[in-house]
Amino acid sequence: MSRLDREAAARHIMEQGTPRVPPDLCADAVRRGNRLLRRRVLVLRLAWLLLFAATVAFTVWALTVRPWVEPPSQTTPPLTGW
Repeated sequence: MSRLDREAAARHIMEQGTPRVPPDLCADAVRRGNRLLRRRVLVLRLAWLLLFAATVAFTVWALTVRPWVEPPSQTTPPLTGW
């Protein structure tokens, strides 16, 4: 249902003498609420999964590369044969 159709339906209801609630309003609201809730739960689960994957990837990278260890100096040659 487009926005203009909904506006026309709302105007029609308001112009009638006694305002009535459409009979399927509750069912539509419940369906929409359930859909939004499922979508929100799915997005939250995906966000947590992405955070977990990023944490695991960072941990594996840090353990492999070990950025906290200072690399050996390459500026002077080693003294050998003295």
